[in-house]
Amino acid sequence: MNQHERQIQEITRRHFLGQCRTGIGAAALAMLCQQGASADSLLRAPHVLAKAKRIIYLHMAGSPPQQDLFDYKPVLNKWNGEPCPDEMFAKERFAFIKGHPKILASPHQFGQFGESGTWVSQLLPHFQTIVDDVTVVNSMFTDQFNHAPAQLLLHTGSPRFGRPSMGSWLSYGLGTENSDLPAFVVLVSGEKTPDAGKSVWGSGFLPTVHQGVQCRTTGEPVLYVTDPPGMTRDVRRRSLDALRDLNEEMYTADQDPETLTRISQYELAYRMQVSVPEVMDISKEPQHMLDMYGAKPGETRFANNCLLARRLVEQGVRMVQLFDWGWDIHGTGPGNDLITHLPEKCRLADQPIAALVKDLKQRGLLDDTIVVFSGEFGRTAMNEERDGSKFLGRDHHPGCFSIWVAGGGFKRGATVGETDDLGYRVTETPVHVHDLQATLLHQLGIDHERLTYRFQGRDFRLTDVHGRVVPELIA
Repeated sequence: MNQHERQIQEITRRHFLGQCRTGIGAAALAMLCQQGASADSLLRAPHVLAKAKRIIYLHMAGSPPQQDLFDYKPVLNKWNGEPCPDEMFAKERFAFIKGHPKILASPHQFGQFGESGTWVSQLLPHFQTIVDDVTVVNSMFTDQFNHAPAQLLLHTGSPRFGRPSMGSWLSYGLGTENSDLPAFVVLVSGEKTPDAGKSVWGSGFLPTVHQGVQCRTTGEPVLYVTDPPGMTRDVRRRSLDALRDLNEEMYTADQDPETLTRISQYELAYRMQVSVPEVMDISKEPQHMLDMYGAKPGETRFANNCLLARRLVEQGVRMVQLFDWGWDIHGTGPGNDLITHLPEKCRLADQPIAALVKDLKQRGLLDDTIVVFSGEFGRTAMNEERDGSKFLGRDHHPGCFSIWVAGGGFKRGATVGETDDLGYRVTETPVHVHDLQATLLHQLGIDHERLTYRFQGRDFRLTDVHGRVVPELIA
């Protein structure tokens, strides 16, 4: 190192902190290590008055058809099997539809339920009993018509890889209420993970302490968190203390924030060895509660995950994200059609979802817990008929889709937004994906324009440069 380089080093903040072994740097590091967590995991004050403390996001990966569940369109019956109007497909891009598609009416009946008179499909008899506790939004729309980009846009605010997920933003923005559990937990059911992979719960450019922790309902709740044979609790503690000392030396030398993340993650994993098996053991629930959800201990099923979601938020987890794969209803065969497959998926999901809302309500948790049900986009009003298939199904459609929200200061017993007679375009109260994100953050006490993180020379946020809070959704 020449004289010039030595003089520059002596005036840098990093060098200053590194040399202040009894000053600012050492004091901050000592505080972090004593707490066993990084500063990013500490509870933070909200920007605005928060109506909710936590969120459970139920994502039906593949996207259920709104015309067959929530957005009742009797006009489709009149035109069923007829060629659709040219303006519905002439300038549209579809994932699989080719030629001139035909209008497809829902093969399932609808009715009005609750004091609100909300239209609901016969496929959701349990949901019919909670309609007065939810708001159905029929006017959602997105920019993406393929699964992975649409899932990324919905959960990270961008259709491309590399952005932090919503749960990571919440962990970063609000911190955790329970230092013994992750702030952000992910539960997956169905045959596989979402098309976008684990990026939909990744931390992107945020410190990795904020990424979602995927838990399993059978076997080890978290892979590799248990001690190997012969490793006692005392030996594990002394091993972590030695690693902490080494990491402290490294942090003092280079001030890399990821070193603090490493320290905090080791400590969290140590605490999780006790806390996670306890909260993930649904066998301790009374039998009537297991029956209410349709849950069975020892199995990997969506019902178990819904019950676990309640247990996790009850213990202070900030966000629980459930992904249930298998809702891609194309109609290429009985394994993904409207007649056989959709009713089966609804049968497996309807009871536990309704049980979750009822359970949160009876425990007094629904008032400050948001529950969201959605796919990543909508489905077409036309039959896909891929390669001449005789099965009924719908192609991807970004122009409109339905979701519902409950609790956390959202309206109850309401239907927001409308689509045209064929359920193809939004005609009233359009709600973009970024609008939904902004509104969810608002209810959690976060101004979506102020929750930012500087990366590569500019400030990023979940809603990118878009989004508005939707007052029509808020009670």
